Amino acid sequence: MKIAYLSTFYPFRGGIAQFNASLFREFEKMGHKTQAFTFTTQYPKFLFPGETQFVQENDIVDKIDSQRILNTANPFTWLSAAKKIRKTQPDLLIMKYWMSYFAPSLACVAGKMNKNTKILTILDNVIPHEKKFFDSAFTKYFLKKNHAFVAMSEKVKNDLLTFLPEAKCELLPHPLYNHFGDIQDKTKAKEKLGIDPNKKTLLFFGFIRDYKGLDILIESFGELDKSYQLLIAGEVYGNFSKYDELINKNPNKENIHKHIKYISDNEVSTYFSASDICVLPYKSATQSGITGISFHFETPMIATDVGGLAEIISHEKTGLICELPDAKYLAKSIKSYFEDYKQEGFVENIKKLKQELSWEVFAEKIIDL
Repeated sequence: MKIAYLSTFYPFRGGIAQFNASLFREFEKMGHKTQAFTFTTQYPKFLFPGETQFVQENDIVDKIDSQRILNTANPFTWLSAAKKIRKTQPDLLIMKYWMSYFAPSLACVAGKMNKNTKILTILDNVIPHEKKFFDSAFTKYFLKKNHAFVAMSEKVKNDLLTFLPEAKCELLPHPLYNHFGDIQDKTKAKEKLGIDPNKKTLLFFGFIRDYKGLDILIESFGELDKSYQLLIAGEVYGNFSKYDELINKNPNKENIHKHIKYISDNEVSTYFSASDICVLPYKSATQSGITGISFHFETPMIATDVGGLAEIISHEKTGLICELPDAKYLAKSIKSYFEDYKQEGFVENIKKLKQELSWEVFAEKIIDL
């Protein structure tokens, strides 16, 4: 097949770019002629409060050769981008969708394709975590331009069906990332990070946004004894001051280690290898790319029972599901993990799961669809 793939690629950085690069390479391996198209401007600066949208010097990235053709804020480029993609006469146009801001530009491109081009979108979210008044109208407009969808959780599929009850949709779990390197020796990894080698280590990883519930985790950490330590690793969207206030009031604050920055790809292995458990204290969720990283490093997870997280993390098999996004419930789950279970059993289950959640299987099922 001839595939046009319009989404986030190099030189942009982050989990979505990593996802797209991995899937792109699988299509290449399968023998499909695949062309990558990406943005000249992905977000205006006011919509991206992080440090930068672009790859930095220390990032380990797959430099996909993509054409930068679409400015999401400039409608003139929407038409020219559609024209450039249409000229390649693709059998299939693949896009990724995670927030309604992208709906007008992507819908315009999709609407200008040749009638023989099938349009498939991989849905990270249908209903965004941080809601805007225009979400429903924009999302419905975009969804109607597609022939089929891939959802990575039941929650996202159900959200899709509220907009388009007859939508053709395949439910495929998020594949595991495999480009962050190997698992390191735990003691050496802790040494690199300057943390106590003997404490039970919790990890909060990834972009820090309100819906991800870091405040809940910090409060729950105050319920634990001095045998625990918490690693917070990631770039903050907005201001970290409210979390600092919680940390300063925390009775266990000397055991909270802050690494508030974008974690480059070559550092990821150190953080996961140093940790006993990765905690996802989300207030809302569909799925999370962090699960794919954590499973790659064979690190069990504790997650709140929101969105589709319980579909990905099997309770008492690959992690624990905390019934509510509440500090006391979360503290109880953390204590239970270390007191009531053997970590080796979780790790063995994760090793079995790794064989199933490959990029090869994900790509094959998209082609089948």
